[in-house]
Amino acid sequence: MKLAFSTLGCSGMPLAEVAAMAARTGWSGLELRSAPDEPIHTGSPWADRVAARADLGAATPVCVASYVRVAAGSDDGDVVAALLAEAGLAADLGAGAVRVFAGAGSPDGPVDGDPDAARLAARRLRAAADSLPGDVELWLETHDSHASGAAVARVLDLVGHPRVRAVWDIAHPWGWGEPIPVTARLLAPHLAHVQIKDQRSAADRTPVRLGTGVLPLTAMFDALGGLGYHGWLSLEWERKWHPSAEPLEAVLVAGREYLQSRLLPHR
Repeated sequence: MKLAFSTLGCSGMPLAEVAAMAARTGWSGLELRSAPDEPIHTGSPWADRVAARADLGAATPVCVASYVRVAAGSDDGDVVAALLAEAGLAADLGAGAVRVFAGAGSPDGPVDGDPDAARLAARRLRAAADSLPGDVELWLETHDSHASGAAVARVLDLVGHPRVRAVWDIAHPWGWGEPIPVTARLLAPHLAHVQIKDQRSAADRTPVRLGTGVLPLTAMFDALGGLGYHGWLSLEWERKWHPSAEPLEAVLVAGREYLQSRLLPHR
């Protein structure tokens, strides 16, 4: 399987240094976090985008990791415009997709099964889908208000567009209580990308090295094997949100060794 990592684990690092780290560690794909505190984002001028693409070198920009929330806000036009701005950035960088969230609900909790939120998200994703540049896709992640595979699949079934697909982040459906085989089955028709990670406990989401925490990685890999998945496995090391976590490069080295010795031989 192809290995990638998110720049969430090295936020603010110049892209040439990120690409060099990718080359050193063998994690050749990149999820490029798109935010104003990163080297590249939707406000970056054309010259910066050209320079960023050059800085990436041999690394593969898998997707732009945006923070567009497709089930939040009151104005469809604003959300669609934000989606297309991120898609334009992805096209300029040579990335194949834009990661998005649902982002519905309130501080009181998720709205994983809310049909109104599903319809709102689907309407906006479908409106953007036919105007996407090049071959760029939109990928809705199992996250926040739509943490489960069931919730994401419900949205994508409503969208019904081949360029709007799913990201399976292992932590969120598991935390919601959805069994791994169920998530796999529900996301199977839509699955574009997989994020892997591990964490200290169910209550403590501090990132730890792969295989040393509580997330059911082996079960996930068994499920992916059953689906015949051959896409990217992307390590989302959330050091941006957990600054006490160890530096990303050491985690990448250890993670590659773990995958080679524990999981990949069983594929």
